[in-house]
Amino acid sequence: MAKENITRIASDVFCRVDKVCRYLPIVLNTLLVFSITGEVSYLVVVEGPLLTDPRKTEWSSMWKSIHLVAQYFMLGNICWNASLFLKTNPSIQGVFLGGEGIGQGWRYCYSCEAHTPPRCSHCYDCKVCVLRRDHHCVFFGQCVGFRNYRFFLSCLLFMWAGLLYAVVMNAEVFLVILKEGLTVHSVLLLLIPWIMLVSGQVSARAFAFAFIADTCVVGLLLVSSFLFFHVFLLLRGQTTREWYSSRRPYSLGLLGNLRHALGPRWYVCWLCPLISSPPSGDGINFQVTGSMEPGQ
Repeated sequence: MAKENITRIASDVFCRVDKVCRYLPIVLNTLLVFSITGEVSYLVVVEGPLLTDPRKTEWSSMWKSIHLVAQYFMLGNICWNASLFLKTNPSIQGVFLGGEGIGQGWRYCYSCEAHTPPRCSHCYDCKVCVLRRDHHCVFFGQCVGFRNYRFFLSCLLFMWAGLLYAVVMNAEVFLVILKEGLTVHSVLLLLIPWIMLVSGQVSARAFAFAFIADTCVVGLLLVSSFLFFHVFLLLRGQTTREWYSSRRPYSLGLLGNLRHALGPRWYVCWLCPLISSPPSGDGINFQVTGSMEPGQ
C-alpha cells in the first residue's frame, strides 16, 4: 500500500513538473518580448531628443508616434500569430485518415496505433503524430505542422523585424557603454551584466539596459538563422526532416511551394493573421514530383 502511494505521488509530481517545463519557455519568451518592447518604448518616448523649437517639437512628436505604432504593430502580430500557432492543432487527432486508401509513403505508427500519411511523423514530446511535421519547437512547446506552419513563419518574421528594430534603437546604449573605449568594465558589462550587477559594479538601470541590448543582439542572430533557414525550406518545398535526408519529392516550384504552404493569399497573408489564407490540400495527400530516395 505504501509503495503504491509513493508511486502515485511520484507520478503526480512528474506530471506537474512536466507541465511546468512545457509552459516555461512560453512564459520566458513572453517576458522577454514585453521587456524588450517596454525598453524600446522608453528609449523612444523618454530618451528621445527634447527640442525647444515648436515646429521641431511637433515633428518629433509625430516621429515618436510613428515609431510606437510600428513597434506595437509588430508586437501585436507576434502575439497574435503565436497565439494562433498554439491554438491550432497540427496533429492527426480528429482527422479522418481513411481517404482513398493507403498508398506510397504511408506508415504505421505503433504509438498512435494508426496508419499515417506521407510527411507525417510521431512526436515523442507531443505524444502524437503530426501532419506534415517539420519539427518540434522548444520555444513554444508544440510541433510545427501542416495547419500551423503559416503562423509559425509569420511569428518568426515579425520577431526578426522587431529584434532588428530593437537593435537599431539600442545602438545608443552600446555607444554610451563604449564611450570610454573598450575598457575591461565596458566589455564585462556587455558580456556578463549579471555578474557586474551582483558584484555592485553597475547600477540596476545600467544593468537593465545592457542586458536587454545584449538580448536583442543574441535574439536577432538566433531568430535570423531560424527565419532564413525556414524561408529556404519554404521555397524548396521541404520540411526540416526532408532537408536532413536530402529529399525534395514534393517540390511544386517556387510559386507552387508558396501557395501550398501559405495558401492562395501567400503574398499578403503575412501582414495580419486575420487575412484568410488556408494552406492548399488536406495535409494527407501530396503530389510527388521527385524521387522519394534520400540524396537524389
